[in-house]
Amino acid sequence: MPATFSTRLLEWYDRYGRKELPWQRDRDPYKIWVSEVMLQQTQVNAVIPYFERFIDRFPDIPSLAESNIDEVLHLWTGLGYYARARNLHRSARVICRDHGGKFPADADAAYCLPGLGQSTANAILAFAFGQKLSILDGNAKRVLARHYRIHGWPGETATALKLWNIADKNTPEERTADYTQAIMDLGASLCVRRHPLCAVCPVADTCAALSSQEQSILPTPAPKQEKPTRSIFMIMARLGHSVLLERRPPNGIWGALWSFPEVEPGIDIQDQILVRFGVTLTSRDPWAVVRHSFTHFHLDITPVHAQVEQLDPQIMENPGLVWYNLNEPDARGLAAPVKKLLEKLR
Repeated sequence: MPATFSTRLLEWYDRYGRKELPWQRDRDPYKIWVSEVMLQQTQVNAVIPYFERFIDRFPDIPSLAESNIDEVLHLWTGLGYYARARNLHRSARVICRDHGGKFPADADAAYCLPGLGQSTANAILAFAFGQKLSILDGNAKRVLARHYRIHGWPGETATALKLWNIADKNTPEERTADYTQAIMDLGASLCVRRHPLCAVCPVADTCAALSSQEQSILPTPAPKQEKPTRSIFMIMARLGHSVLLERRPPNGIWGALWSFPEVEPGIDIQDQILVRFGVTLTSRDPWAVVRHSFTHFHLDITPVHAQVEQLDPQIMENPGLVWYNLNEPDARGLAAPVKKLLEKLR
């Protein structure tokens, strides 16, 4: 009987696959859940130190559920895509309320958790409970689209359905967790986006894209769209060793993180800061523009270093504002460019 796609992947995994990652040690569903959320849009090597700090502070779901969102976001600072952290925190509270503080082994219940898509939920259930559920993360999409020569952007419904059907057919009844890790590892190490290492791929002899020399064009990329650019002033209003920060709205970019007050171009900075915060600026020193790129747009930030002369005492009563001590910084979630600017201010 000829070896199947899954058996060859498993043979390769037994020799070369990753088996010593921090979240693989005890198959704890909570640790696997945290790791899978962190691994969305982020490389393994970047995730490991964040994962270890996160688990050290929040060793189980109840400790995460009882925590303050500021501390969660602080530990996430620099990892990006902060909605993941907010959804993790919300989900922990849902799990404590509805599932006794244990990650649900039921797929339908897992799918209902905030921010948890089907592929991520399936990976958690496969790794933690050995359930036969297929995944379709970025690595799996790339491997399957090339091996079965599936044209069409995977973000389109019709293409995604084809890939899901192929993923379901290839996921084995036994050793599902190992197979799931194997296809992730293959995509991360050999079947990479650019210059795949086809010469050492365990399934190269049956790869339709390699046979047709189309591995460099598959999977089909998303339609190109020009990213718009938005400009903003960030006002670093300083009083001694402290600088004014405000909490951003719970949704949208950098949701619930702490940032400098922002002023749109064309609006008088002095008047805006005085009206919004009761703060009078005595000097303004614009710094060089900093570009921060998001998935859908570029943000050009002009930091403005300003000194404060007058302070409204009522500002301290607003829970959405804080005078952040540069010499004794506390633990709170900061947007990546804000964190860099604070370090520069020190």
